[in-house]
Amino acid sequence: MQPEQIKALVEAQVPESEVEVGIDGSHINLLVVSPTFRGMSPVKKQQLVYSALSDSIAQGTIHAVHMKTLTPEEWQQQQ
Repeated sequence: MQPEQIKALVEAQVPESEVEVGIDGSHINLLVVSPTFRGMSPVKKQQLVYSALSDSIAQGTIHAVHMKTLTPEEWQQQQ
């Protein structure tokens, strides 16, 4: 999969998101920043992102995903 395809899948699933995608073979590194994550537990944030990629994971197109899921405020604090 191309980074643009992964980005589009995640952006379609996570409203108002900004997504950065890095690919290393079949391993995907994601940074997803969205106000949708406000009030969500880390597990719920990851589940939302994984739901966008579930078909690609099931097909083996994506083998492993490492992600950071942040609200805009959390992202600002890390800058």
